[in-house]
Amino acid sequence: MSYMSRAWRAAAPLPAPWRSPRPFSSASGPTAKKSVPYQKTLQEEGPGSGEPSRPPPASAQVVVVGGGSLGCQTTYHLAKMGVSGVVLLERDRLTSGTTWHTAGLLWQLRPSDVEVELLAHTRDVVSRDLPAETGLHTGWVENGGLFIASNKQRLDEYKRLMSLGKVYGVESHVLTPSQTKDLYPLMNIDDLYGTLYVPKDGTMDPAGTCSTLARAATARGATIIENCPVTGIQVRTDDFGVKRVQAVETAHGTIQTPCVVNCAGVWARALGRLAGVHVPLVAMHHAYVVTERIEGIQNMPNVRDHDASVYLRLQGDALSVGGYESNPIFWEEVSEKFAFGLFDLDWDVFMQHIEGAVNRVPVLEKTGIKSTVCGPESFTADHKPLMGEAPEVRGFFLGCGFNSAGMMLGGGCGRELAHWIIRGRPEKDMYGYDIRRFHHSLTDNNRWIRERSHESYAKNYSVVFPHDEPLAGRNVRKDPLHEELLRQGCVFQERHGWERPGWFNPGGAAPVLDYDYYGAYGRQRHRDYTYNRLLGDEYTFDFPPHHDIIKKECLTCRNALALFDMSYFGKFYLVGPEATKAADWLFSADVSKAPGSTVYTCMLNRQGGVESDLTVSRISPGAPGSPLAPAFEGDGYYLAIGGAVAQQNWSHITTVLQDMKFQCKLLDCSEELGMMSIQGPLSRVVLQEVLDTDLSNEAFPFSTHKITTAAGCQVRAMRLSFVGEMGWELHVPRADCVKVYRAVMQAGARHGIANAGYRAIDSLSIEKGYRHWHADLRPDDTPLEAGLAFTCKLKSSIPFLGREAVEAQKAKGIFRRLVCFTTEEKVPMFGLEAVWRDGKVVGHIRRADFGFAIDKTIAYGYIRDPAGGPVSLDFVKSGSYELERMGVTFLARAHTKSPFDPDNKRVKGFY
Repeated sequence: MSYMSRAWRAAAPLPAPWRSPRPFSSASGPTAKKSVPYQKTLQEEGPGSGEPSRPPPASAQVVVVGGGSLGCQTTYHLAKMGVSGVVLLERDRLTSGTTWHTAGLLWQLRPSDVEVELLAHTRDVVSRDLPAETGLHTGWVENGGLFIASNKQRLDEYKRLMSLGKVYGVESHVLTPSQTKDLYPLMNIDDLYGTLYVPKDGTMDPAGTCSTLARAATARGATIIENCPVTGIQVRTDDFGVKRVQAVETAHGTIQTPCVVNCAGVWARALGRLAGVHVPLVAMHHAYVVTERIEGIQNMPNVRDHDASVYLRLQGDALSVGGYESNPIFWEEVSEKFAFGLFDLDWDVFMQHIEGAVNRVPVLEKTGIKSTVCGPESFTADHKPLMGEAPEVRGFFLGCGFNSAGMMLGGGCGRELAHWIIRGRPEKDMYGYDIRRFHHSLTDNNRWIRERSHESYAKNYSVVFPHDEPLAGRNVRKDPLHEELLRQGCVFQERHGWERPGWFNPGGAAPVLDYDYYGAYGRQRHRDYTYNRLLGDEYTFDFPPHHDIIKKECLTCRNALALFDMSYFGKFYLVGPEATKAADWLFSADVSKAPGSTVYTCMLNRQGGVESDLTVSRISPGAPGSPLAPAFEGDGYYLAIGGAVAQQNWSHITTVLQDMKFQCKLLDCSEELGMMSIQGPLSRVVLQEVLDTDLSNEAFPFSTHKITTAAGCQVRAMRLSFVGEMGWELHVPRADCVKVYRAVMQAGARHGIANAGYRAIDSLSIEKGYRHWHADLRPDDTPLEAGLAFTCKLKSSIPFLGREAVEAQKAKGIFRRLVCFTTEEKVPMFGLEAVWRDGKVVGHIRRADFGFAIDKTIAYGYIRDPAGGPVSLDFVKSGSYELERMGVTFLARAHTKSPFDPDNKRVKGFY
């Protein structure tokens, strides 16, 4: 028998080099048998017959590939939503890949409102829906969850979760160390700061859950075929050059289908290659050990000790112990034949979890290890799943890369994936999981995928701080001003490959260095790493130490002028004979104006949700090959879109153009053009020295643009603002950006010009009431709910995508509304705070920051009427509000207009 204390002492001190492919690694150390701790698995005794469990049909509406948690949940939800002809193909038996060995934990609280909703649905499916539909028990055990905090910051994070949980009715309690001891007598509380107890968390049984899902799905008409590996995906190119799924080839026949769902887990990358689709994930070993019987452990809650990077899962009268280490083993050569398999546990790697487990539950030191469970799992660059329709091939959907959370997210994600397939979009805001969040240049960049996946794995249990940035996979996409700004102290943020300015450090340059894997795999950690030190300084839920630096950037913009490098923006041209027809349909606002006009607009989905907000400028044809004004026949529009969501926008527009068969093209000039925005009361005075055109209100009014000359270079100047000041954007060919930048800075020097970054933009824009997509504006929000009715051309007769849904909502009434709040007390808020109205929770904060001009905390959140009625402006104004931050409430004032410059005078040049 192996004991944890002996295992700890026996561990070799150094991990194996990460470069070595060790699919079945072993190390000197204690031995224990390899087996999962479940009474039942779906593995057959002895070898299979080699024949499928039933013959594949000739055709199907949807083919789901992979019989793990996601495959079974997606099949179940498709069948439940009435889709006939759903076929699930599994190469071996259900669960045989990664699902069969999973720990099966379900924690209800996460630092994301969408994930809380997804987890709630999974819990409902396994604890309520499936037993009611089938009469079978799924193996759900509701023994509660306990999050351990060893310091104030960690407990603050848990308190944020508690406040969000109140919005969704998730019961949770912050406990003192002594209260924790009463709940869990075997726990060491000497180093505890506090805990968060969630009584209705629990565990799922993989075999029980998936077999019950399969029975419920087949009862509704779905077909499940085991022992039927996929050997190919047939893709056709239609008359418009669009690639579409045509059929699935198996070892036992071909199934004609327009839709394939890749739920193949670790094997998803190989399945994607069959269709020419990039699936950016990596395979790693992920392990836990199962103890012998522990007296007194029965009925104890599951434990997550994030600071020790370890979890303790109740397993009857024993515990499963696992976690996330800094030196995980990559599975370099993924075997197609691997089924119901486990690796030998590498004790060198695993030992770091033993120390934390023994410290938290000391009885473990003398407890035997009954078995080890080390299996493959798939991990992604941001520790979020990969879902949605692949940009490369229409009809090829992803439901993979679940980072060892496929069981707990399976129900919610299976339902959303079913909506995606049936309706073209999910019901919830799934952008954080959408494959389109990654730029196409990243999805096959193996270095970027590997580095980022490692860091996300290693930091999985780290506190989620508001202003953290990755150290891995950096410097992949740099704009033309990168080196210029780096020398001036720019501290960069990373947004899907792009390095964009975050803020400017007066202490000098802070370059991002090559990834050091946090010293794992024998790598040398960087010493005196300025960028990492600056990030660490901001690991707080209080105002960060650089608060005053960002204040200076903001107030310089408000009182003089600031230059913002926004070159990472997506910059697209929509051109061709039917470009205006396409623009009318795509954009909610009327953009069919004369060349020289610029319009702020939204793009909606069929349900009226906002897929994007952007600016659209009508342009005239230019010279062939010009990035500023391309040559085209017909009409042309220039689209400027936030760089972090550019790929999503490109894919959305492309999909609509394909579906509607518009005769026009979408051209990407994002890399060819830089973009700098000069904003502030003195912007006109400074730019008039640089630009060869009249900048007066009469000659160059707000929301217009023209091509002009700056420092001898041709540029497109646009009079727009993202911060609520008079200002212009300069869109400049890449080769001329530094020259134009230096000319602007030289002209502005005597007027007090300063560089400013996106931290300042975040503050300035929320102060003015401008929306940020994927924060206070998402695909599950409508323009009417978000206060953007002015972007919808409802007074015209022009049809546009989502118009019917918006009109129906307008007629029915708005039952959810975005509201601006300010607090008198200067307290930092970051989002997820609960909103109380007259003593009842009515919503939560989506986005918050500090407004330096008004000297107040500003927060935006959607609220509802608890009585179920419409949310009118009178309802908003009549309530008494409090915002709950980490369990403490603060008096708040609701505003129906922006608290800064509510009459919108400054952007028009009236000061």
